[in-house]
This record gives sequence, C-alpha cells and structure tokens, in this order.
Amino acid sequence: MDNMNSNASTNKAVNTDAVAKVQAKIKSTWNKLDDNDIKLYSSNRPQFLTKLKEKQNVSNEDAEKHLKEFEKSCGCDSKGHSTKAA
Repeated sequence: MDNMNSNASTNKAVNTDAVAKVQAKIKSTWNKLDDNDIKLYSSNRPQFLTKLKEKQNVSNEDAEKHLKEFEKSCGCDSKGHSTKAA
C-alpha cells in the first residue's frame, strides 16, 4: 500500500513539474500575459484564449491558431500532459 501512495505522489510531482514547465514556456512565448492569465491555460482554456486575444491583440482565430501551434511545438495539452509518443 505504501508503494501505491509513493507512486501517486511521484506522479503528482511529475505532473506539477510538467505544468510548471508549460506555464514557463507560455510566459516566454506570450510575455504580455500575467501569472493569473497563464494559470487559466490549465483550468479554463476558453478564458485563457480570451486573455490571449485581448493582451496579444489578435483575433479569435489567430489566438486559436497560435495556441495550437504552441501545443504542437511543446508536445503538451492544457493539463500539462505530454502528447508526444514515448
């Protein structure tokens, strides 16, 4: 049972680390977004897109396009999970 708890803790730490890396990449990609805007990426994607559109001064279509390109380049999704094959 202790091993299961250890694995769960390790997985949570790895996921937290992955989310932090994605958020850092978002910050370096879109420097006009603040930390609260960036946190929306993992919790509320539609709101994140709204902030991206407003603060980067792009259309809805461009915000979606840029976000999809970003996710493809980093191999991630909005939960910080890798989408690259192992």
